[in-house]
Amino acid sequence: METQDVFLTNDGLQRALSQLDNLRTEGRAKVAQYLHDAKESGDVIDNAAYDDAKKEQALLESRILELEHLVTRAKLINNARTDEVSLGSIVHLRSSEGRDYCYTIVGAFEASPSAGRISNESPVGRALLGHKAGDHVIVSTPGGVKEYTISRIE
Repeated sequence: METQDVFLTNDGLQRALSQLDNLRTEGRAKVAQYLHDAKESGDVIDNAAYDDAKKEQALLESRILELEHLVTRAKLINNARTDEVSLGSIVHLRSSEGRDYCYTIVGAFEASPSAGRISNESPVGRALLGHKAGDHVIVSTPGGVKEYTISRIE
């Protein structure tokens, strides 16, 4: 398994822990009930409901392991620097077309581009790291080359 650190904000870590707790308790209880009901409905051989329940159980346990691994590798993003872009920074950008953007640089687990949270591993996030306000940044993205000027860093 991968041993790379996972960068999380405190909120992101709390969400992961909450999801993990929910899957361990409610999720497992639901799957156990599903398995029980499927067994009660007849023979487990050639029982589609039982097969589905076993698949659901496997998916649940896989997600639990994934979250446990994530939490053990988690590195909290502490106070973001404001002199240069780093994890946790809120970056205000202006594109070469004159559009303004505001992104928070987070780890991959918390990334949600539509909510303005981009991963430090994404093309834009990676290109911004280490730059300062006023810097001109050119980014190669799947949609083509983009140019930005960093207006402000919070």
